[in-house]
Amino acid sequence: MVRAERNGRLFDAFKEKSVVAVGWPAVGDLSAAKTRKAIADALARVYPGAKAQSQAMAAGQLHRFVNELSPGDAVVTYDPSRRVYLVGEISGPYQYDPAVDPEDPHVRTVNWQGEVARDLLSADCRNSLGSISTLFRLSAEVMGELTAALSGIATPQQARSIPEEAAEEDPFESMAAQAHEVIKDRVSGLTWEQMQDLVAGVLRSLGYKTRVSAAGADRGKDIEASPDGFGFEAPRIIVEVKHRPNTSMSAPEIRSFLAGRHPDDKGLYVSTGGFTREARYEAERARIPTALMDLDELVTVLLDQYDKLDIETRQLVPLKRIFIPA
Repeated sequence: MVRAERNGRLFDAFKEKSVVAVGWPAVGDLSAAKTRKAIADALARVYPGAKAQSQAMAAGQLHRFVNELSPGDAVVTYDPSRRVYLVGEISGPYQYDPAVDPEDPHVRTVNWQGEVARDLLSADCRNSLGSISTLFRLSAEVMGELTAALSGIATPQQARSIPEEAAEEDPFESMAAQAHEVIKDRVSGLTWEQMQDLVAGVLRSLGYKTRVSAAGADRGKDIEASPDGFGFEAPRIIVEVKHRPNTSMSAPEIRSFLAGRHPDDKGLYVSTGGFTREARYEAERARIPTALMDLDELVTVLLDQYDKLDIETRQLVPLKRIFIPA
């Protein structure tokens, strides 16, 4: 697994440029660093104030990326907004190439084979893929399940294998990241009507009153939110909810949503399948302020507002708060 940066920032770049890449740009080209110690020494020179545990973890991940990966090795990366894993094979040697992304200049070329929706994997497999490490080794069982899903074979393995890098992670950050993904799984499993009610409940927790469209033709809107509940008092927020976990919304859907809006409206488009790059461009240049919210962003707001949600909304996604010594 090679993470595409926080929130999958580089997922599209990885896919389009047929690469994976990792950060720590200040160390420069590591082509001549053939041992973990050599890489650790390079890190110590350019990041002198970093904690020893962080330095050790970074050295291990860079050493694996630079010196241990080989052409033919399986590689996976993840898009948290669309909840899909991109599966392929390493196709070339280590390169130092800031042109891919200045913050992630350590690069390997990849032959991508296809995507696997997270929903197709067993719970144990999804948990094993939840490590927050930039790079970690997948077990044979997990890789076998990903390969089977890529081939359209539903043969989930129920054998969780903890990545060896997990011992080096911040345990609290790791638990929070895994919990976030599991909550996304739960939210993704809601029906369309429940998803609509969840979004309306989150808006109410933010101080708005909501009107939810009846089932059937929604004439381009599912929820209307405003301070007075009638849309007379600004802002009037028009919300479209698309609950298609494996389908990204594209620019035409955004244009259609915007076509019927009034000049003083605000738009919110929620898509559990995420958005294409063109859709985001369309929202940015829209004539009215328009926000796009994917599943990852929806769950983040849900957690931030959970204590303020009404009982009906909490029942859609029941959660327990856990306290851990810091």
